[in-house]
Amino acid sequence: MSAQLALPFEWPADPHDDEFLVTESNQRAVQQLEQWTSWPVAAVVITGPRKSGRSLLARIFAAKTGGQLVDDAEQQGEADIFHAWNRAQETRLPVVIVAYAAPPEWTIRLPDLRSRLAASPTVRIGAPDEALMLAVLERQFFRRGLDARPDLIEWLAKRIERTHVALLRTVDVLDEAVLESRKRLSIPLARATLTEAGLIDGLQHELAGF
Repeated sequence: MSAQLALPFEWPADPHDDEFLVTESNQRAVQQLEQWTSWPVAAVVITGPRKSGRSLLARIFAAKTGGQLVDDAEQQGEADIFHAWNRAQETRLPVVIVAYAAPPEWTIRLPDLRSRLAASPTVRIGAPDEALMLAVLERQFFRRGLDARPDLIEWLAKRIERTHVALLRTVDVLDEAVLESRKRLSIPLARATLTEAGLIDGLQHELAGF
């Protein structure tokens, strides 16, 4: 199983750092944050898919830099974000703005805020790669006390949809299935359970000889 990379920040370790697993799918985003002192402005927009750890990474970054955090930015008042951006320039402590997508996909009506966000670097977390799929599955099963063997984790990583939401949904469904059936977590149990839940295409895998 591929090992996840360590967060490269040089600041003192945060007790929650190990919650954010770093692989190639999000390593570039972490590296961009590490270089924040060279940004043209003291602000960054973090975007990415649901459950990708955007908010967690932003919290770690804000804590380590002493900066501000604006989470779920699309739901926040534009004037509040505008003032937070200006305050960051005055203090030179960065503001990290978390959103699903960067403008113009995220509509900004306030012209002054729109121009400021356009001048801010954007960091995007991508879809999970295989290494992250393996690492997240292993961690989630461990936390729930489920005995998930390496062959099962590798089997799952190759078959479920490559999204952060599908990863967590898979663990939820299998956890419930083990509790209800009182059976050991296995590939046959996973195949039947996930096919019924629509998380994998059981017929396709059957035809492929799996």
